[in-house]
Amino acid sequence: MKQWEFNRRYVLQGVAAIAAAAAAGGIPGLSRAAGDLKLWAAGIHKVGAKDWSAMSSQAGIGIAYTTKSARADEAIQKMVVGDGNKLFDAMTDNGGGMENALGSQKAIVPLDTTKIPNWKNILPSYNDGGLAAHSIRYDGKVYATPMISNADSMAYDYKKLGFHPTSWEVLFDSQFKGRAALQNDFGPTLTNMAIYLKESGKIEIGNPSDMTPNEVKAVCQYLIDYKKKGQFRTFWDGFQNGVGILTSGEVLVSSCWEPIQIVANRKTGDKADIRYGSMKEGHQAWNNIVMLTKGGHERGMDAAYYALANVYLSPWFGARTLAGLGFGAQMVGVDDYIKSHPKDFPAAKQAEVLDILTRKNERLANKGNAWQNVFPKHLRAYQDWWARLQAA
Repeated sequence: MKQWEFNRRYVLQGVAAIAAAAAAGGIPGLSRAAGDLKLWAAGIHKVGAKDWSAMSSQAGIGIAYTTKSARADEAIQKMVVGDGNKLFDAMTDNGGGMENALGSQKAIVPLDTTKIPNWKNILPSYNDGGLAAHSIRYDGKVYATPMISNADSMAYDYKKLGFHPTSWEVLFDSQFKGRAALQNDFGPTLTNMAIYLKESGKIEIGNPSDMTPNEVKAVCQYLIDYKKKGQFRTFWDGFQNGVGILTSGEVLVSSCWEPIQIVANRKTGDKADIRYGSMKEGHQAWNNIVMLTKGGHERGMDAAYYALANVYLSPWFGARTLAGLGFGAQMVGVDDYIKSHPKDFPAAKQAEVLDILTRKNERLANKGNAWQNVFPKHLRAYQDWWARLQAA
């Protein structure tokens, strides 16, 4: 495997109770409408309406939606040894590596991409040998359809700063002591900080996405030193918290997801100008994918899955996910679609969305980028040193 050697014992440890509870009572609120595609996904994977009606209409299928767990280990546990395959026909991932984990355990099935007409429009990076090809494949076969992507960076209040940061180094600048923030998640935070420390020559690091224990230690000790000096106002946790620290002015520079910056800027009005930068060192790149479960295949839901997958690779979806929360479209031609649909994307909105797309493409092209990996080989080192950082 290219990202993670699936370890059944690891998955079972500490989450057996989750499987027992799920097997006993299933998931509350799950619709079992006959013929509907039973989808386990996150709310960010829909566009066009507050519910899944627009997605359902575009795909021409019924969708019975259940909100997905935010933890990769819980999701894998449910699909491999729990009742996930009995409940769900299709599912989305929780970050880089799940296609390998689920594919190796036969919890998901390979796809016939010829049954997805819009596959011809998929971004070239997903073709064999492309930078993102590994993220939808296991053992050389395609197991997933990409939906959204991004390269995580840093938000900042341009009105207060007066300049556009181009390096992660601004997070450690003494003039922003007590006004800087990092995400309270060792995955993206340690990866982005490892990229910065590697590319700036401060620490020798081989792969920022899969560090050795000594590399993890060095990155965390670097952050601990600055934390003890009071450099960081907070380690934000959750979308609303991430938005709140920017809109309140409590924080001027913060590593975060792009949707947080977009929402924060909409909320601040003229009081602030929250921008999203491109860091010269690089960024953590990631995508979200949707997979056909073994259970869904056995129940004959392949056609429904392919219909939904075709929507995810349509400019209709790509333009709206880009305009809504700033997620990257997974197909070519989304810019032409936006320009040719002025009723849906008036001139001002076009300018805003195309600017997001241009800057996003610049970030994704950075050679210093590292791909998201929620299952690094030395996961225990990440967990242990992150705990030390939080306690410091």
